[in-house]
Amino acid sequence: MTRVNLLKTNFTAGEISPLLFGRGDLRAYDNGAAQLRNVFIHPTGGVYRRPGLRYVATARGSGRLVSFEFNTEQTYLLAFSEQMLDVYQDGDLIASVATPWTELQLAQIAWTQSADTLLVTHPDTEPRRITRTGPVTWTVDIWPFSVSGDLKRHPYYKFAGPDVTVTPGAVTGVTMLTASANLFDLAHAGQNWRIAGKQVRVDSVTSGTLANVTVLEDLPSTDPTPDFEEPAFSLLRGWPVTVAFHQDRLVIGGSRDLPNRLWLSKAGDLFNFDLGEGLDDESIEFPILSDQVNAIRGVFSGRHLQVFTSGAEWMVTGDPLTPATVQVRRQTRIGSAVDRYVPPKNVDGATLFVGRTGRELREFLFSDIEQAYQAADLALLARHFFERPVSQDYDPERRLLHVVLADGCLATLTAFRSEQVTAWSRQQTEGSFRDVAVVGTETYVAVEREHGLFIEAFDDALGVDSGETQSLTTPAETIAGLDRLEGQAVTIVADGTVRTDAVVDSGIVPIGVESLVITAGLSFTHVIESLPIAANFPRGPSQGASYRLVEVTFRLHETGALAVDLGDGVKPTPFRQVGGNMTFGAPTPNFSGDKRLRALGWRRAGIDRPWRIEQAAPVPCTVLSVTTEIKVTD
Repeated sequence: MTRVNLLKTNFTAGEISPLLFGRGDLRAYDNGAAQLRNVFIHPTGGVYRRPGLRYVATARGSGRLVSFEFNTEQTYLLAFSEQMLDVYQDGDLIASVATPWTELQLAQIAWTQSADTLLVTHPDTEPRRITRTGPVTWTVDIWPFSVSGDLKRHPYYKFAGPDVTVTPGAVTGVTMLTASANLFDLAHAGQNWRIAGKQVRVDSVTSGTLANVTVLEDLPSTDPTPDFEEPAFSLLRGWPVTVAFHQDRLVIGGSRDLPNRLWLSKAGDLFNFDLGEGLDDESIEFPILSDQVNAIRGVFSGRHLQVFTSGAEWMVTGDPLTPATVQVRRQTRIGSAVDRYVPPKNVDGATLFVGRTGRELREFLFSDIEQAYQAADLALLARHFFERPVSQDYDPERRLLHVVLADGCLATLTAFRSEQVTAWSRQQTEGSFRDVAVVGTETYVAVEREHGLFIEAFDDALGVDSGETQSLTTPAETIAGLDRLEGQAVTIVADGTVRTDAVVDSGIVPIGVESLVITAGLSFTHVIESLPIAANFPRGPSQGASYRLVEVTFRLHETGALAVDLGDGVKPTPFRQVGGNMTFGAPTPNFSGDKRLRALGWRRAGIDRPWRIEQAAPVPCTVLSVTTEIKVTD
């Protein structure tokens, strides 16, 4: 018989799809796992039990979480719900203001921030500006498009056919405007129109072909002209879809009735969209034209202005962008989802966006060799669980991209391109994840649980979900205030020792012993499961042949508990190190080093996994590498 040692030095391929269980020749197979549940992956390769979730607040209802960072010291979490906005700072509610968006509309809102202002758009609602006016003072108002006297500098567009003309009754004053076809709607009253480049105000509408107007700029003549435009954005024509800032311009991407059009404001004058004479600093406007209508779903300021549409991705160039230098080129044909806005995120210079199918996470990255963008699929190896993303945000400190999926799971990607790390894991909780936002160094999630929708934050000091820690002045045998978890069993850690789980009754949980520092919350189980033994490594078993698992050695770091299944059920592993014994639940130092576990019995080299870690103990667990020793027949 031959002994073979299989060394897994890292988990930098993450959890990989069962469709790859026959591809032991891949590098991803060497560095992957069959299941990584409720763990995060270090960029250096180790895998560790994820932090618990600290309870922050009970949300008003379903909505969106948005990060607002005024500076590194002043960061806020904005929680949108049915026609309301709640502002949190360091977990405390500091302001609440009314907004126009319904719960159903919140799925389609898009936003961008500059300094103390957040601009928010929705194709069916007039865009709003949310402004931080003081430490605890916030306002919501309508976008202030630039005006000069009675003249308005918002975008204009001719929605009528090319043969339709209008005829002014006079070149100045109050007059009648006559259209050659049904053109006017009662909703046009109060709008500024442009006729031959000059503005008039529509005072009232008499019929589909007649409107009363006030001439604001002298018209060139009273001859019929096809050169007329109405506001591009209005209650009648819809409002902007998405928005961004790029090269000191405000960029509007698409509207309800003009889904494939881009508008760039005047340089340095963010709400002025006057085209003027086409000078370098004046506004820019153009459609995204191709073989199909590409509805704009997102605009992003990266190396270039990037435009994500329903059918393709585009690059807008010009250094600087001017009316004379602007160019738009299609780069890839992936497309973005249209049923929900999931903001693109910058990760190491690449823009990560969700593909139209809802099964892809694409990395939109400029190639210096090709001088063009490419869009590799980062979710290829995790296709078995990556489906229908509804939200995403990136934690740059830990290099973790969190993606909320429609099924209530949280997919977490450890991304480190220079080290070729693309590693997925899955997070689950007692309930469903609904949204995520990274604010400074804090990662917040909206979680729908049995008794409501809660805002919670990942907390390295917690080993439980929806948890909280109470520090008492006098020892007590119970803790109160857990009404949100009424009737549920919670895990308790009292003065550093794990106690027996207890059920919340009237918001109170018994501890069983007087304690000063008490943590309570919902238990969660983390799983690390190996891939099947590959059939093509040197001197290994052929596919379906027999092998015997002899020993598995886990190299651990700062680990408080380890429970492993080597084929005969999950069993806790005692630790012993210099300085005394370590037992589960005891407030003693965590273990670092190698833990060797023996195994018995012959197996087949099929799709069975040789080992599996599964435990709910609310203590740290970090696995750096695993050596699997097997015996095969010569």
